[in-house]
Amino acid sequence: MTTTRKAGILLATLLVPALLYLFLRFGTQNHYVLGRYLPKIDSTKGEPLMGKVKLRDGSEVIDTIYNHIPPFKLIDQDGKVIDQSVVKNKIYVASFFFTRCGTICPRISSQLTRVQDIFINNPNIIFLSHTVDPEHDQSAQLKAYAQKYNAIPGRWYFLTGSKTDIYNLAMHGYYLPTVDAGLKAGKPDETFIHSEKLVLVDKEGIVRGFYDGTDKEDVDRLVLEIRVLLDIYSKE
Repeated sequence: MTTTRKAGILLATLLVPALLYLFLRFGTQNHYVLGRYLPKIDSTKGEPLMGKVKLRDGSEVIDTIYNHIPPFKLIDQDGKVIDQSVVKNKIYVASFFFTRCGTICPRISSQLTRVQDIFINNPNIIFLSHTVDPEHDQSAQLKAYAQKYNAIPGRWYFLTGSKTDIYNLAMHGYYLPTVDAGLKAGKPDETFIHSEKLVLVDKEGIVRGFYDGTDKEDVDRLVLEIRVLLDIYSKE
């Protein structure tokens, strides 16, 4: 094999990976795909329902039909009646907690404070924290709790109401486990079983993600996916 041919093979060996990298880096577009959760199921077939779905521009397409978070009417930390209008055309993060909880709830609330601070200048991001102990957690308790975690008025709502309404919303709206387990040795932290999950909901009321509110890395993923949603909406 001649020296010239050897040099040509060596050059090709070096150039091909470099050209491939440049093509993948600059010649294609990488899209972060953000899924939708909780499709409606056809009970007869056990498959997701398909049908006409109206897009934000008013057009219709045939697509999977997803569950939407149902309407609600609850009381916030200021004693005001709050309904779904506060999240109309907003991206929001929902969670469940109770003020007497001394285990996972402080960790979740601290992470939510961090997320709130990241998006402090964006009024399109809202937070809804629902108590699973509404008999104890009235507006006064929620107000003190909101102040403890530096909740911004009009951006982060701590919600109470009837136990039936809240538990139905948790289990049939967000599909999160919520159980009143009864007192165990008088320890309030063990009275209620609720999920540590944070739920990301888009402007259409469709769930776009579940995250472990006690795990910083998973909450970082929530922050990333909020930004993805904001980018999606900015291009519409």
